Amino acid sequence: MDVTAHFVLVPLMAQGHTIPMVDMAHLLASRGVHVTFITTPANASRIESDIQRARGSGIPIQFVSLRFPCEEFGLPQGCENLDCVTSREHAVAFLHACRTLRGPLTSILRQQNPPPSCVISDTMQYWTADMARELGIPRLTFSGSGGLFHLFRHLFLQNKSNDKVNNGAESVVLPGFPHHIEIARALIPGSLFIPEMAKFREEMMEEDCRSDGVVVNTFSDLEAPCIDQYQEVIGKKVWTIGPMFLCNRDAAYIAARGNKASIDQAQCLRWLDSMQPSSVIYVSFGSLARTSPSQVIEIGLGLEASNCPFLWVIKAGNRSAEVETWLSQGFEERTSSRGLIIRGWAPQVMILSHPAIGGFMTHCGWNSLLEGIAFGVPMITWPHFAEQFLNEKLIVEVLRTGVAIGVKTMTPWQVDKDVVLVKKDDMVRAVSRLMGEGEEGEAMRNRSRELGHKARAAVEEGGSSCENVTLLIQQIKASMKLAQ
Repeated sequence: MDVTAHFVLVPLMAQGHTIPMVDMAHLLASRGVHVTFITTPANASRIESDIQRARGSGIPIQFVSLRFPCEEFGLPQGCENLDCVTSREHAVAFLHACRTLRGPLTSILRQQNPPPSCVISDTMQYWTADMARELGIPRLTFSGSGGLFHLFRHLFLQNKSNDKVNNGAESVVLPGFPHHIEIARALIPGSLFIPEMAKFREEMMEEDCRSDGVVVNTFSDLEAPCIDQYQEVIGKKVWTIGPMFLCNRDAAYIAARGNKASIDQAQCLRWLDSMQPSSVIYVSFGSLARTSPSQVIEIGLGLEASNCPFLWVIKAGNRSAEVETWLSQGFEERTSSRGLIIRGWAPQVMILSHPAIGGFMTHCGWNSLLEGIAFGVPMITWPHFAEQFLNEKLIVEVLRTGVAIGVKTMTPWQVDKDVVLVKKDDMVRAVSRLMGEGEEGEAMRNRSRELGHKARAAVEEGGSSCENVTLLIQQIKASMKLAQ
């Protein structure tokens, strides 16, 4: 008799981590697996459309909302997501608050039928390891990053590479890496050596080493050398099951994925339909990156001077009086025939999949990169923080499907001064290289299209990611039978 597998998904409450785990929930549930997705009240409101759609379709996903203890840890009421955090101290408090979810969640899971058979949790939710051991089930880790970062983090900490570097400008090159990756110390993901995070980092890495495997939102043809080496050095299975969002082709899900769009989607599509194929540069920097008013204005000046059609996302936090005044003083009127501005949240997957999009200026968050790759869109890379500078290396130096804007310093989550890292002329040069008719741009477009075909093939019947999902479910079912 076949047993019913029950996966419990515990994301980190940050949009870049939560959105792919929602995709994972749909992917697993589409195979008949029972899924429990853990969230909190404020975060549940962000994915309300996903919750309602799952209930309406009858797919076996249960969303469990746990109270988040903001006030007990000195956090503002409603600060249940990392994009609400405004300081390093609050970031540490936020992660400590997450650990208190263990008791309530364990009680809920003990009462569920079918009982849980596997936990897949964000690597930063390392407290789930004790819970999984208490319940007698395996725990797999997930971080929302690609294989390059997984391998880099492991080798970097294992080799104590940071101890061998004297200053922030000095470069780090890891021995034995499948690609030659050279990166300045100052651009290495900050959580690897921020002093306040030392204890947290040690416990997280300890539980990573004790986990039963790793799930990565990537695909074999994209990162096979990194994944193969990572699997070898950690001595456990690495499941590549991406791009996960491609497994759900429902148009309504794709359009509303992650948040409610800040623009009427029909209006957005009508504008895109009016543009020539592969003519538009899409500019968006994710959910956490913040841009100073002067930098926003410089971006606009660059887009205008490039003479390239553009679709530009300006997040709500960047809509200062200064920016809005500048936009209204002629910019929008001058560019109205070839530019569209979205203020807030954009239906990014819907946009990137449109034939009019010819390039993507991105902050290099892994979800955004994977979405651009899946639709064969070449990129202009503008990393801000976290592992984004490593991801830029993958796009520009390894895959050669993008152009670096030239940023050499990290941008903090919350910009506390009016900084300008990229000038108008930098924008014009990058757009010209990517969107131009020369050999360089054409070669990048061809390589991007080829990668897009491979990404879509990976999730089709017989593709590497599709097969890995099957094997993952089979392994969990086999462990359930052994435990009976």
